[in-house]
Order: sequence, then C-alpha cells, then structure tokens
Amino acid sequence: MWAVSALGAALSRDPGRRAHSALSRLRGILEGELDSIRGAGTWKSERVITSRQGPRIRVSGVSGGPWAAVCSLSPPSEILNFCANNYLGLSSHPEVIQAGLQTLKEFGAGLSSVRFICGTQSIHKDLEKKIAHFHQREDAILYPSCFDANAGLFEALLTAEDAVLSDELNHASIIDGIRLCKAHKFRYRHLDMADLEAKLKEAQKHRLRLVATDGAFSMDGDIAPLQEICNLASRYDALVFVDECHATGFLGPTGRGTDELLGVKDQVTIINSTLGKALGGASGGYTTGPGPLVSLLRQRARPYLFSNSLPPAVVGCASKALDMLMEDNSIVQSMAAKTERFRSKMKAAGFTISGVNHPICPVMLGDARLASGMADDMLKKGIFVIGFSYPVVPKGKARIRVQISAVHSEEDIDRCVEAFVEVGRRHGALP
Repeated sequence: MWAVSALGAALSRDPGRRAHSALSRLRGILEGELDSIRGAGTWKSERVITSRQGPRIRVSGVSGGPWAAVCSLSPPSEILNFCANNYLGLSSHPEVIQAGLQTLKEFGAGLSSVRFICGTQSIHKDLEKKIAHFHQREDAILYPSCFDANAGLFEALLTAEDAVLSDELNHASIIDGIRLCKAHKFRYRHLDMADLEAKLKEAQKHRLRLVATDGAFSMDGDIAPLQEICNLASRYDALVFVDECHATGFLGPTGRGTDELLGVKDQVTIINSTLGKALGGASGGYTTGPGPLVSLLRQRARPYLFSNSLPPAVVGCASKALDMLMEDNSIVQSMAAKTERFRSKMKAAGFTISGVNHPICPVMLGDARLASGMADDMLKKGIFVIGFSYPVVPKGKARIRVQISAVHSEEDIDRCVEAFVEVGRRHGALP
C-alpha cells in the first residue's frame, strides 16, 4: 500500500512522468489491438504504386510476373491492375489530365477557404449545373468526397419526427451518415422487399420516410431492386435515396446509373455519387436532387460548411470526364461484354462469383487468410488484386474483389482468369 501511495505521490509531483505513464498504457492497448488484427489474418497492407493509375501499373518492389516478358502489351516492369474503381479508364486519359492542368493554371491550386466564405469559383458552379443536367435533377452540391455527401445529407434533412430505412449492407458512409441524424432508424435485410415493406408499415406514424440504399453494392456486385423499392415507396408515401458511387458513368444505356438502368429516374428523389471513380478518379462527391434540398444542404450540411472547396484541378478533370461521357457513351457499351467474359470464364473454372452483371466481380473464398494469401500470389503472377475480409465484409465472407475496366483488353481478362486458376489450385480453392 505504501509503495502504491508513494508512486502516486511521485506522479503527482512529476507531470512528465504521469504523461509518460499514460502514453505507455496507450501503446500497450494499441499494440494489443494490432496484434489481434494480425492474428485474425485481417491485416491490410498498402502496396505502393509508382505509376499513373490504369489497367497496367508499376508497383514498388514487384515485377510484372513471368508472363510480362512475353506480353506485347506491357514492359516487364508493369503488372495488370484488376482492383481499381477506374471503371471507364479516365483516371489517366490525356484529355482529362490536360483539362486538370489547364484548370490548375487558370484557377490555382486551391481556395484556402470553405465555399460560403471565399471558396466558390465559377468552375464549381458550372460543374454543379453539369451534374444536375447529367442526372436530370434540379440542382447539385459538391463535397470533398461522397463520404462527406453521405455524412452531410441525413443530419441536415431528417429530424426526430422522421424515419430512415436502410439496407443492412449499405456502404459505411451511409451507415455513419444515418447515425448522425436524429430520425428513427430501421434496417431491413439485404435486398429483402418483404422486410422493407414491414418496416415501412411500422414507420407510417413518422412525418417523412426515407428509404436509403446503394444502387450497386460495392462488396457484393449486386444491384438494388429499385423498381420494387420505388413501388413500395409510392405505396407507403416514402422518398427514395440512392448512393450511385459504383454506378455513375457506366450503368444504364448512357451511364446515368441504376435509376436509368432500371427505368425509375423519375421516382428516385435524391442521388449521392462520386467524382472519384468512373468520372476521372480523383476525388469529390455530390448530392443532386430537388432545388430546395440542395439549398438547405448549403445552409446546414456540416461537411460542406466546414471543409475546403474542391481543388480546381479536380473540378477540371471531373468536368472534362462528364463532357466526354455525355458526348460519346460508346465506352459504356463495352463494359457489359468484358464483364460477362470474366464472370463466365471464372464460373466455368469453378469459382463462385457474387453479384450479377456488374464489373465488380467478388471471387468468394470465405477464409480471410486464403483471400490474403491468394491475392499475394496473384501479385507474383503479375495481377494486382486485393483480398477483402472483416471488418470490410462480414466474418466468414472474405473474398478477392476483381473490378473490370473499359480499358482492359480481352487478353488482359483471359490472363487474369488463367492466373486465378493456377493460384486457386495451389491454395486448394479449386480441385
């Protein structure tokens, strides 16, 4: 007892020693957490890319694999990239890059301000108008990311009088955004319309009812049944919100997204999406929908009010990407055939591929260590893919998520399948 009291007295006389003790405890807690992640096989390492984003990239410390030397399309130092959200291949398109450079020269590196103080340039307003026109909505508002758009929407729109109904597998940014609002929260089973209807019946006493769903689910490659969702919303007097991050630019006949794909553009009230995937791949997100909603978000959405404006170069790149897509959507048409080629060949080889007709093609493996080990060996074969495991996906549902790009060739796709078959057999994932 005396020793403990003496230690306490010593610490009280020496603030530096007390701070060191607190830091030591923190380090011990953090190291324990990190060790548990490693032990579970869910540790996520970051591979360092030393080139532009594209279908072929260079990765620090990695060669292109044994096939690269005989592949006429790639020098030996390059590997095939099958895990980027670069759906249309515009991240390194010369015209997109040039637009970014020109905007950088004309409008500078940044605004050093939030939008409402001195951070709104003509290019920001022009891009917002272009986005609204693209989606055939009244207005649009830009954010630094779609994560911010989702963080800003629900808290600003919904009150304790309202209800929000969310698919259980919605993106983390939707989940976090909903947590911030005071509305009554209902979670319905993934794509389960009977459960959604039951929740809508339960929510009838509330002022507003908002059904929130991803258009395309990024981990599973499946698409929300928007026709059924919109029918239920109409029956129970609800609004529909769709996150289109993994749909904008390439789903639907002209790339407008899942609402165009499924013929419900006039029934979806609010769309959030990103400029950081198909539309140039840099950064930025947005909300588009009714004019009064966008006006309210400019007044109340905290990520908009307290974040610096989107950098001019990012605005220039995204604006050019939208121009290219609206002028010629032929690149959209090539996505379906390439996606089907990969999916059909992988299924024929014996793999289970989640989702339907989406360029996100999750190769379902179940075990986190298996997914991680196979992804590492795929890299040795010259194929860049990543294993996904808990907490990114549910426990027991680890996978390697393959993503097809419009700029992948048929030869690229066939080589990826061949590597999967070889590595899968080595790891016992295939007979």
